Amino acid sequence: MIYLIVIGAIVLVSLLAQTVKVVNQYERGVVLTLGRYTGTKQPGIRILVPIVQRMIKVDVRSTPIDVAKQEVITKDNVTAAIDAVVYIRVLDAQRAVLETTNYVVATSQFAQAALRDVTGNAKLDEILSRREEISQQIKKIVDEQTSAWGVDVEIVRIQNIELPKELKRAMAKQAEAERDRRATIISADGEKIAAQNLADAAKVFSGVPGALNLRTLATLERIATEPSQKTMMLFPVELVDALRGMSAIKPGAQEQEPVVTQKSTSRSKK
Repeated sequence: MIYLIVIGAIVLVSLLAQTVKVVNQYERGVVLTLGRYTGTKQPGIRILVPIVQRMIKVDVRSTPIDVAKQEVITKDNVTAAIDAVVYIRVLDAQRAVLETTNYVVATSQFAQAALRDVTGNAKLDEILSRREEISQQIKKIVDEQTSAWGVDVEIVRIQNIELPKELKRAMAKQAEAERDRRATIISADGEKIAAQNLADAAKVFSGVPGALNLRTLATLERIATEPSQKTMMLFPVELVDALRGMSAIKPGAQEQEPVVTQKSTSRSKK
């Protein structure tokens, strides 16, 4: 008798477990009655007919799917390994259960194929510089297919792009050469601006008689404060100007002497 009670209790518990179902807030329950779809249960406590009915729970939260790394040959014949991540959400639990055996695996496989197709038709520079646009193209292709399964593709993001080591070194050399070119251009522009400023300063100094002397004194003051061994010999500016004037007069005097000699010679002959 005790065995019959125990067996009856076990059967009753199992029947209750099959009868009373709890659907969480983030789930939907697809009910099959004798193998046929009869409805979708909302969150809460739901009663089913034991043995006759069966409920399949579907998670309707946003679900991330890792797209495995794909070996891709780009349009310019460069081999690259690219992976991505896809975020999906079930909008129609009925179609997600009835239209495909496993909508997560199906979406992942289709996303891999779309990733290979889109990146294979683009050049490497486009993949590196236009990730967002390529991700949107993949999202559009995958979303068109998964909409038939009641699944919405929310986001597609290209994550890692692995390149061959030789190509990485070549790209590093190209970037370094580009930086050197920009540095040279900036340095040349700076020299040009400095030369223009020096020319303007020279014009100012030439127009003001005492400006150059003041500038010289300021330079001497700055040099004198530095703790170093230096010997400076100062000459008056007037002395330098006098020497320049003497050097400018001597060639003129030498040119006039032959003219005077020629005149005296012609007069004697007459």
